[in-house]
Amino acid sequence: MIEIKKVIKYAGSVSAGTMISRIFGYIRDMLVAYMFGAGMYADAFYAAFRIPNLIRRMLGEGSFSAAFIPVFSEYLHTKTKSETQKLINVVFTSLTVVLFVFTILGMFFAPLLVKIIAYGFTSDPEKLQLTIELTRLMFPFLLFICLAAMLLALLNTLNSFFIPAIAPANLSFAEIIYILALAPMLSPGNQIKGLAISVIFGGLGHFLMQYPSLKNLGWYLKFDFNFKHPGIKKIVFLMIPSIIGISVDQINTFVDTICASFLGDGSITALYYSGRLMQLPLAIFGLALATVSLPMMSKSAATKDIDELKETLNLSIRFSVIALAPAVAGLIAIGLPIIQVLFERGKFDYAASLLTNNALFYYSLGLPAFAVTKIFANTFFSFQDTKTPVKIAFVVMIFHVILCVVLMKPLGVGGLAFATSLCAYLNTAMLMYKLRKKIGSIGAMQILISSIKACMAAVLTGIIAYIAMRINLPSIFLRLCFSVFISIFAFVILLKLFKSPEINFVLKTITEKLRTTVE
Repeated sequence: MIEIKKVIKYAGSVSAGTMISRIFGYIRDMLVAYMFGAGMYADAFYAAFRIPNLIRRMLGEGSFSAAFIPVFSEYLHTKTKSETQKLINVVFTSLTVVLFVFTILGMFFAPLLVKIIAYGFTSDPEKLQLTIELTRLMFPFLLFICLAAMLLALLNTLNSFFIPAIAPANLSFAEIIYILALAPMLSPGNQIKGLAISVIFGGLGHFLMQYPSLKNLGWYLKFDFNFKHPGIKKIVFLMIPSIIGISVDQINTFVDTICASFLGDGSITALYYSGRLMQLPLAIFGLALATVSLPMMSKSAATKDIDELKETLNLSIRFSVIALAPAVAGLIAIGLPIIQVLFERGKFDYAASLLTNNALFYYSLGLPAFAVTKIFANTFFSFQDTKTPVKIAFVVMIFHVILCVVLMKPLGVGGLAFATSLCAYLNTAMLMYKLRKKIGSIGAMQILISSIKACMAAVLTGIIAYIAMRINLPSIFLRLCFSVFISIFAFVILLKLFKSPEINFVLKTITEKLRTTVE
């Protein structure tokens, strides 16, 4: 019971911070959509933004966090504070040096990188050249955002979750301020370049917001050029297969981008906005639990408490499915009006909304698998095993490429999203099979029963959301708000009727929190 309270408490902190961050993120996206629509400028910006994000995933939240958190947790729980502080310093120094080199190289090789990630742009010299320029402008973002990811990993391992979750809002703040205050004074070509520069300031703010929290917990960052430190060697050893795994994920993303670049203007932007919408419930609920599970399971693995690790894993999966099942139903039932309310204004027209909804429908189907895959992978990472998820990712990548090529013609941009969702379920199944062989039973029957109840409630909730959206209210915004409110209420009631122990515990936790706050 204590472990359940920990999971809910920490995940609640991540969810709250992520919710605030995502709200500002959608305000930013609405402004970008209003100003640039789904045409050449937006396509060039989002294609360029993917390139530093690839290296960010390798040296930031992705492979670095997967390798660093288990090692830092081991030092934190088995070694002295001075030894742990030295590890922090040498890792910070090494990461800064590597990031600086990658930033310089990325700006120099921008033309080659763009031709790889968006080969379809080569038929449009103007679009290609703009993407290259935007890539060069945005590359310094990599330095700040990856150092911010290190702070996130440190704070999460120290059980501080809210500030790291809300810190990404700085990127949105920077872009929003730019669009409202400076962009109207510039020409369209310079407007998009200014947006790229604002991304750099957003990355810097992300880093600066988290550092005071680290100091308040009694830790700091200082340069230490002892590159032979044993902790560095262990982290690098764990990162190598993880980098390959992240590279596989990014290859999948690049395949999507390359295929979308052949589907006409607006396709890349539709993938971006549909992905953003899909990621809102995923980040607030699924990835919040995944974020909490990695440091908790790393601690259990470091202290050899396998039963506690299994309990954390089981709880994370069950609560992820329960949280994301209604999101799947909701995005399928009322995805188009959600897109219209959020983005359909200015140059983002109804045709762009339809294109985005096509991708959103198929992305939504994979929501539970995206979250559970991350949780399963975290379990291997907690054991400092980064090889197994990579081997599985390679197999899944092959299927992804095949499915993209097969599905893009009949389903358009939706086929690319559908391929991603199908492969997420394949990844989940293979990881679960390997994990059961590694640690034995993980309470699969309990997970299955909980998931069936959640799915039954979600289907009924989706029907209710669809009907509620058609009630005659003065505006689409009011209809959408009413539909969402009724759907959430209905899902909770349905889970209560299905006697879901998870919803009872969540409601009890919320009630206790409110009572404590009032008192």
